[in-house]
Amino acid sequence: MIEVERNGAFNVNSVGMNQLPFPLSFTVREADGSWQISASAAQASELIDVLSRSANDTILVLDLATTSFLHEDFQPWRSSLIAAEQGADFTVHPVGAWASATPGLGEEILVMHRNSLPRFLDGSWSPYELSLVDVPIVPTPAQLDEIALVIGTAALDEPVLPRLKGSRFWYSGHDDCYLAIESTDPTMPASVLSRLLALLADSALVSVGATSSVMNPEPDIATMGQLIRESPHWIGVVGAASGTLATINLSALPQRWRLSQKPPAHVDYTATLDLIRGTWQVAPPTNSAL
Repeated sequence: MIEVERNGAFNVNSVGMNQLPFPLSFTVREADGSWQISASAAQASELIDVLSRSANDTILVLDLATTSFLHEDFQPWRSSLIAAEQGADFTVHPVGAWASATPGLGEEILVMHRNSLPRFLDGSWSPYELSLVDVPIVPTPAQLDEIALVIGTAALDEPVLPRLKGSRFWYSGHDDCYLAIESTDPTMPASVLSRLLALLADSALVSVGATSSVMNPEPDIATMGQLIRESPHWIGVVGAASGTLATINLSALPQRWRLSQKPPAHVDYTATLDLIRGTWQVAPPTNSAL
């Protein structure tokens, strides 16, 4: 079950000057023993339980930027101050000012147990840049510097997990919306697609209803796996929403979705959430989804 509130990613993000609803997008590819996922839209707090299910116990917060915590001179707080304010247990490792201009890195690395992530990323504030990676053991300062070097020198779209022995996931979130995930867990792509569908459907239900939040189940992982086997690229938009039903139109794409692209006219599947029954049904649009 997942609870979605009015400030969820699909409700706070929009496309273009016309403020069009933001679509679900999903792309996955396998490379060097890990799965690379590019998707939208989700906040880190809406995904953190999915990411940590197969993660090692130790998590590194490599980069963090937000306007939710600002000093009186409007300068942002350091990551360590934010974590302390949130009551998270952590240690901090200074990287240096050189890292501030490097994508995916900040001037300090936070080291925390994965059980601290829900408290740290509790949804009460919004990071517009966030980079996380897990590690098999609590690293030494020298090992943290080596990890920073690996992340800082990785080419765009290059898998980083093969260069980080024992790491199981890497996450990068941008603008509280776009996300990139790399995972050694073969179930991660289906889990992420399932979560995105639930987020979009519940956001639609919140928008048309009088309630401030909705809690509902996620689509079946096996069904999501079947969709991914049919196509690695998907886009989804709300087809219809009432007080009790939300239908998402899913379309397979020949390549990953770009912000400038309109959703295609064809619909390959409809995914319908029945609020009363608490069930999902995914079927071709020629079939009844009720």
